[in-house]
Amino acid sequence: MARNTEKKIGELLLEQGYINPHQLQEALEEQKTTGEKVGEVLIRKGWLVPEELNRALALQLGVSTFDLANYIVNPQVIETIPQDIAVKYKVIPVFKVGDTLTVAMIDPGNVFLVDELQRITNCQVEAVLADEMTIRKAQDQYYGGAGTIHDIIASIDKNQLKEAEKLGDEAPVVKLVNLFIVEAVQVNTSDIHFEPEEKFMNVRYRIDGMLHKHAIIPKDLQPAIISRIKIMSGMDIAEKRLPQDGRILKKIGNKDIDFRVSSCPTIHGENIVLRILDKSSMALGMESLGFPKKELAVFEEIISQPYGIVLVTGPTGSGKTTTLYSALMKINREDINIMTVEDPVEYQFPQIRQVHVNHKAGLTFASALRSFLRQDPDVIMVGEIRDVETAQIAVQAALTGHLVLSTLHTNDSPTAFSRLIDMGVEPFLVSSAILGVLAQRLVRQVCSKCKELYLPQESLLKALGLRGKVDPDVKFARGNGCKLCNGSGYKGRIGIYELLKVTPQIEEVVLRSASADEIREVAKKQGMRTLREAAIDRLLAGETSPEEVMRITQTIN
Repeated sequence: MARNTEKKIGELLLEQGYINPHQLQEALEEQKTTGEKVGEVLIRKGWLVPEELNRALALQLGVSTFDLANYIVNPQVIETIPQDIAVKYKVIPVFKVGDTLTVAMIDPGNVFLVDELQRITNCQVEAVLADEMTIRKAQDQYYGGAGTIHDIIASIDKNQLKEAEKLGDEAPVVKLVNLFIVEAVQVNTSDIHFEPEEKFMNVRYRIDGMLHKHAIIPKDLQPAIISRIKIMSGMDIAEKRLPQDGRILKKIGNKDIDFRVSSCPTIHGENIVLRILDKSSMALGMESLGFPKKELAVFEEIISQPYGIVLVTGPTGSGKTTTLYSALMKINREDINIMTVEDPVEYQFPQIRQVHVNHKAGLTFASALRSFLRQDPDVIMVGEIRDVETAQIAVQAALTGHLVLSTLHTNDSPTAFSRLIDMGVEPFLVSSAILGVLAQRLVRQVCSKCKELYLPQESLLKALGLRGKVDPDVKFARGNGCKLCNGSGYKGRIGIYELLKVTPQIEEVVLRSASADEIREVAKKQGMRTLREAAIDRLLAGETSPEEVMRITQTIN
């Protein structure tokens, strides 16, 4: 950003349209008497708000403004500048990337201060502008006491706990909740669970699909923590008898994180779950999904068709949305019109019209889908087919020249046909509308750092159905547990896929309402690899463990 130091702040405010010439002239006259800065006079008179002054100052200095209110600072970053230095110079560190430390300050044009901070932190300092009041509030929240959960809890005044709900805005409680959120993002948590018990509150993180206990909070702090999360997510803190939904948008480090918050009343208090949607970590693109080459080629062929339905099935958290988004990226072109209806919209695309479901306003999957048909779409994505009305409109859209992508909750690919028929869609419509069904799961990968190979016992090969089918010297992988994987032996997840392409033979068996087992047998004869077989491939490649294969595919034929 170029500096405008040759222009006075009053001129910039005038150019930006924040004030008029009369207001500027009056402020300049008053400044001669009071000795205040022009901006301070304009704010005192109510002609200017601090945010507008900050934007003009940033333009003058050639720096960025920084909104600390929408930011959660990592405690490790806070430690880079001692509290006494931060208070003395009215600064606060906000994030660090490599050797560059971004610091919010009231005078980012002060090169001597920037040099001093570089000496203290041994980092390249990038100065951004924030107002003094916001910096002071952030200092109160982030400094004081050690940065551990135990020490923050110990620092809370127990005499105030009778009014614990009022502590939702108090610095120690804010710091505690922020610490949970920062730690969760650092270890790639998908959900944070705040779970009230009779005598304490549990905090658990879901990492790679598994819940891990993270902390135990004293029961006295439960109301304050719940209130804090409700305040952050825009919920009604007075309503404790009904479930509520909220949303938190925050920056952590250099990432924009979207938290979907849900509260549910239980016998021991409100249970709170934060779903973490880190858009920067969402690996979009067909190549990043981990498809085997054969299945990838077939799936890309299916989604390239001009009309029909493509379904992705699997339980919650199996990566269905990521697969659909990747498919949209593959087919998104300037010459086609793509529309989506989602609950919620997790990732925003250019050139795609995306609609967020709003049940309170009557905007459902079905009603949105019905309106789409009057919007001249080529491709429609429906977040989920939940009822017969949505299913029937999706089929109608597919049969009238639209490509429809959606998800369905079934265990495997063949069951999707039976599910739609059970919903009330006629078998002849199902057989003629569906192009293909992709079932998927996410299996945990063995940690690369503590990975070891071993010879499996005969009983294990038998349990996996591999006895006599693999080399006698075959070796499996397992993780011993290390710091990188938090002792679990696993780090990250990878997809396994079962792709059923609809052929004339599949159409025939669906048309006569055949069972899922019959459809599966026909599909297997035509080359479909089941989820169990896909998981075994990952096992033999040394990417996952036999325990993980059996856990993920135990209910799948």
